[in-house]
Amino acid sequence: MSDDRKPLHRFWTPRYWPTWLGMAALRVVCLLPHRVALAVGRGLGRVAERLAGSRRAIVRRNIGLCFPELAPQERDALASRHFEALGMSLIEMGLGRWASDRQHLKIARLEGLEHLQQALDRGKGVILLSAHFTTLEISGRLLAMNCPPFDAVYRKNRSEFITELQRTGRERSADETIEKRDIKLMVRKLRKGRPVWYAPDQSYDRKGAAVIPFFGVPAMHTTATSTLARLGDAVTLPYFPRRLDDGSYVHTILPPLEDFPGDDPVEDTQKYVRALEEHIRICPEQYFWIHRKFKNLPEGYEDYYADLDSLK
Repeated sequence: MSDDRKPLHRFWTPRYWPTWLGMAALRVVCLLPHRVALAVGRGLGRVAERLAGSRRAIVRRNIGLCFPELAPQERDALASRHFEALGMSLIEMGLGRWASDRQHLKIARLEGLEHLQQALDRGKGVILLSAHFTTLEISGRLLAMNCPPFDAVYRKNRSEFITELQRTGRERSADETIEKRDIKLMVRKLRKGRPVWYAPDQSYDRKGAAVIPFFGVPAMHTTATSTLARLGDAVTLPYFPRRLDDGSYVHTILPPLEDFPGDDPVEDTQKYVRALEEHIRICPEQYFWIHRKFKNLPEGYEDYYADLDSLK
């Protein structure tokens, strides 16, 4: 646990009262029956879609780039389902923080635990390689109930308060949270035979990253996972969550990525991207399309977000 953290009570000031009020409302909604709570989340998502403006345009652009085979009305329908999933993700964030283990066991199941156990039995550290799905925050709790203590990687938010909410939420599942740039700490954990839960699909700069096609479109991806696996002598297991139509969840640990790490970090990263694409195709509305996935490309590449006004 890093020394720069602040206890949540330090943020009890008027500036943060709207966020506190939102958290209180979320806590109340999470007390409702699960399907009712998700219905509230879907409603919030529909409202958000109407108000989103530029974010709605980003979602539509990302979906259009990744699924060009869909008709325009199909892409619009997928965008609307995505906003519903975003609304439900708020509920799932609350469930990850406040719901009991018994509640989680009623609505979720974990598949592929044998892959994790086999790696740990060999004395290896494990990179649980996930991605930014709307169900990400709830997936840690089921993991905590089924595997040995693990650590979770997070990214600092521009708001210190949001950063602490994220960290304390993930520490409901993980033993410790690690800032994503602290590669040395991650390596130490892996060398001790610890699982580390890591979602490296969002690359915000070009340092330590490479241009790798994502659904055939050039996108920046960090190549750090390959370095982590090599330095930490770790097994790399994709770990992806999914919400089913009935409101329950399946969290799947896949077999280890083959020949990972290899000699080429870019080829290693391509293996992760292919696994991620396969899972997105199963539940496309649940991936975080609201982010600018195709930004920060080097000079000479198209700016995919230069003309968003027509999509608002």
